[in-house]
Amino acid sequence: MPRRHTLHALGLDVVPALVPLAYPGRPAPAPGLLTGPELLPLTAAPKPLGEWAVDTGTVTVDDALAALHRPPTAVRHPVLAVGSNASPAQLAHKFARRGLSAAVPMVPVRVRGIAVGCSGHIGRHGYVAAAPYADPRTERTLVAAWLDAEQLAAVDATEVNYWRVLLPGDAFPMTLPPPSGERLAGAYLYVSKWGVLTDPAGGPPRPGGGDQAALLAALLAGSSRLRRLLGPGPDTWVARAAADAALRAEGTRILAAEGWVRRPDGLPPHPPGPGPL
Repeated sequence: MPRRHTLHALGLDVVPALVPLAYPGRPAPAPGLLTGPELLPLTAAPKPLGEWAVDTGTVTVDDALAALHRPPTAVRHPVLAVGSNASPAQLAHKFARRGLSAAVPMVPVRVRGIAVGCSGHIGRHGYVAAAPYADPRTERTLVAAWLDAEQLAAVDATEVNYWRVLLPGDAFPMTLPPPSGERLAGAYLYVSKWGVLTDPAGGPPRPGGGDQAALLAALLAGSSRLRRLLGPGPDTWVARAAADAALRAEGTRILAAEGWVRRPDGLPPHPPGPGPL
């Protein structure tokens, strides 16, 4: 009998690091426990996350983590994702490359005050990644992953173009899905060191986290310098950028030179203090 909850069966198995134009990948659509090859469904309840049931059974999240010899939820760190860290396949890939367990609870969380734009740099896989910025008018759902200390250090190591900041729950309300409704005291968030991209006229930030090919095509259409460097299309952009750090650096410089990069304010300072939330 096929396994119902494999990432492949759920259509969640594409890894943006390996397929750059698929960035940001498909996020966890509902509460789940990532094990690596599987995303087991969780049943939200008006009790702590560690006591939620796994796959409508009697085993709790903390029971399942203990069976995998991994730390419980109480000592894990909630980390909000605006880009590919919301993708179970991307997280599993990151941890597999470092020989770490991919056992991670992943829960869509309603967050107020955080909008999603595009980082003002070209990443090592060739794509232009998402980046958060503060917007008090915005309320949206972001996936939070509860990482243990080893996993958090591993994700830090991949986010070299970002600072990890501590987002306080009083200023940025974060609510678990019903029937839980629990408000988080805080969560970590990765903020771009490069700022966010504006539209070509220097207006508001470009929306991030959408169709990567469309984003790259729009950037190429707006800059002859980018077309000469990485064109003519999105396929050549990601292939050339992923293969050459110097091209990525030059493309990042051009994004700023075109006047498309803005340094947003309103987010917490970096780096965060040590210790669990």
